[in-house]
Amino acid sequence: MPATSNRESILVPSHDASPSAGALGTSPLRLGTRGSALARWQAQWVAAQLQRLGTDVQLVIISTQGDVNSQPLDQIGGQGVFTKEIQRALLDGRIDLAVHSLKDLPTQPVPGLMLAAIPERESNHDVLVCRRAADLEALPPGSRVGTGSNRRRAQLLFHRHDLIVSGIRGNVETRLRKLAEGQFDALVLAEAGLRRLGLQEHITWVVPRSWMLPAVGQGALGVEIRDGDRRAQQALAPLNHSDTNAAVQAERNMLRALGAGCLAPVGAWARIEHDSLRLDGVVLSLDGTCRLAVSVTGPLSEPVELGVLAARRLTSQGAADLIQFSRNPSDLS
Repeated sequence: MPATSNRESILVPSHDASPSAGALGTSPLRLGTRGSALARWQAQWVAAQLQRLGTDVQLVIISTQGDVNSQPLDQIGGQGVFTKEIQRALLDGRIDLAVHSLKDLPTQPVPGLMLAAIPERESNHDVLVCRRAADLEALPPGSRVGTGSNRRRAQLLFHRHDLIVSGIRGNVETRLRKLAEGQFDALVLAEAGLRRLGLQEHITWVVPRSWMLPAVGQGALGVEIRDGDRRAQQALAPLNHSDTNAAVQAERNMLRALGAGCLAPVGAWARIEHDSLRLDGVVLSLDGTCRLAVSVTGPLSEPVELGVLAARRLTSQGAADLIQFSRNPSDLS
């Protein structure tokens, strides 16, 4: 599907006399983003950080396949449905930067592109949104829980096989409306998205990570540029958060080494503990009846190796079979 875009300047250019502004050039950097409220928030946040550092930014709104097609994600191509058109615009030179939610960005590198910055991560928790119960344990049997994620679905069913877990598409506001209309008894959403949109009052319960491991890269943003674009790379360098970068690298390399994609029932959580990097990973069957888990620790300087180690240990437990089966999931709608 061809990408469609319209250029939109949303920030007033900075008039501060910053020494770096002249060195980096005077024309605005064109930042590509999806048009949803959450994607705009993320792009505007990155643009504001760059402006504060003396770099003017112009937003370019790009419609992706995931935005215009309301079918379940696994039926419209799965991986990259929210990113391919934006990456194409970056390669074509129509934009200079692309802001992604890292949980949506495929782990397979795109020739000619590079991740130039990963800012400090927001919460990577999942949350329950519900008016009938205080937490997931208190939901009555047969309650209908909405999620568009195989990872959330599998972990919900692992703990509560008596729930009806149904697919849901649409932006955050659309999902909340469907809950209010009674189409669902509860939703499971990302805490970071609700907080970024100022909708945290809808959070009923923050799901413990011991109950539900987050998606790879959940809560983190990634800013992608053309490989070799020194101006963009220099402008973005101050936005990179080294601890978040290491954690996300470990998670993404675990997912890549598993041969899984963004839609697989795979969870991961990497973090710094006692000057080391710890990574917890999980792979489940779609129906939640089988759960494989691993926890590994390694040097902070070796996130890629730690991710590969976690994947090898999960594979030795039979993760490959679960992932292969997930490529032909049952209809969640």
